[in-house]
Amino acid sequence: MLSRKLVSALARTGVLGLVLIALAGCPPMQQGGEGGGEAGGGDMLMSILPLILIFVVFYFLLIRPQQRKQKAHREMLQSVNRGDDIVTNGGLVGNVVKVGRGDSLLVEIAPGVRVRVMRNMLSQIMPRHEQYEDDDEDDEDDDDLRDEREDERDEEEELEDEDYEDLDEEEDEEEEEDEDERGRRRR
Repeated sequence: MLSRKLVSALARTGVLGLVLIALAGCPPMQQGGEGGGEAGGGDMLMSILPLILIFVVFYFLLIRPQQRKQKAHREMLQSVNRGDDIVTNGGLVGNVVKVGRGDSLLVEIAPGVRVRVMRNMLSQIMPRHEQYEDDDEDDEDDDDLRDEREDERDEEEELEDEDYEDLDEEEDEEEEEDEDERGRRRR
């Protein structure tokens, strides 16, 4: 097994740097039949060494972390209990009401609205304290923003009403003129 220092050094240099170092350390392949059978075995080992190094790097930088992530996700899926707040892959946030025997969960996403969710479609379990801490701090800010928005809407509605009143007056004047013209034509 490789030491932690070597793995961290490999991670810092990157895959490309490692491949270049491995290729630089390999002597060029000799052409021709000189050197007999012993040199051919050494050349074969030296030509396979960069491939082995690349596989080792890929294992430690890509495969192993992905396996750990999958294992943690499987454990999270198995630890879902009634009352947990969850987030699905689709972005729905809800509270687990009932854990089924199989792979399904009954989740309440709004008061009185319950949906059935497959267990493997969960992306995370939300800790309760984080969800409600943020809500308490932001309530005052949300109220202020809501009041400001309502004031802006009221002002916009007043302006629109004034514009509509002007339009209504213009339309009334046009209708009166049209009626006057019709009356003149009839006479």
